[in-house]
Amino acid sequence: MNTQSTVEQLQQLKLFGMSKLYQAVVNQPVHQHPEAHTLMGMLTDAEAQYRLSQRTQLYLRLSKLRYNTMPEQVKTAPDRGITKEQLLLFCDGSFIEKGENILISGSTGCGKSYLACALGRQACMLGYRTVYFAMNRFIESLAAARLDGTYIRWLNQIARTPLLIMDDFGLQPLNHHTKLALLQILEDRYAKNATIITSQLPVKAWYEYINEPTLADAIMDRMTAQANRIELKGDSLRIKKVINFKF
Repeated sequence: MNTQSTVEQLQQLKLFGMSKLYQAVVNQPVHQHPEAHTLMGMLTDAEAQYRLSQRTQLYLRLSKLRYNTMPEQVKTAPDRGITKEQLLLFCDGSFIEKGENILISGSTGCGKSYLACALGRQACMLGYRTVYFAMNRFIESLAAARLDGTYIRWLNQIARTPLLIMDDFGLQPLNHHTKLALLQILEDRYAKNATIITSQLPVKAWYEYINEPTLADAIMDRMTAQANRIELKGDSLRIKKVINFKF
């Protein structure tokens, strides 16, 4: 049997996980080769793991998360506003399946974006497509989509994404078109897909920030109807890092 030909055929069929393991097996002494049915199971598992890894890496790359962090790196404590048990409840992805939102508020530097990105990374690991927007980038992307005629497609892509992260909500004014787009996105995603929103403003101040009563009512209703709220507390983690570095 021509093993090199087999390797090439596996690669042509894009069975790269199988190809890699098969090459490793044939490089071993003959007496160490597994039996046929065992080898078939090993090859199948190798291909499944390879595809899972490739999908995860693709989702992470496309998500454009601000921080490459994991849930276990998030600082949890009762006096911080989130406990380890609360964080673990979000790590199984059930809030995404239920189409629930997570609203994270707190002062600057307290770790809101860090937490959101950790949950985003976990979602990618679980096989959920995720997209991250800082609000300034969201506004820029919206304006670009309106100009080049891809606005509807852009909205549909966001609507279909299982997890949307909108970071730093409330840092800059929203014009009327942005508010309408935000309402449309939240309406399309309501009870179907999950959205994580972070803000320095407390949730009760978001209505005033939107500053158009009719739109504010509609937006807030869709944001908060099926939402988990996290109010992070504590001093700026960025300042602490600087102080620790100096010492």
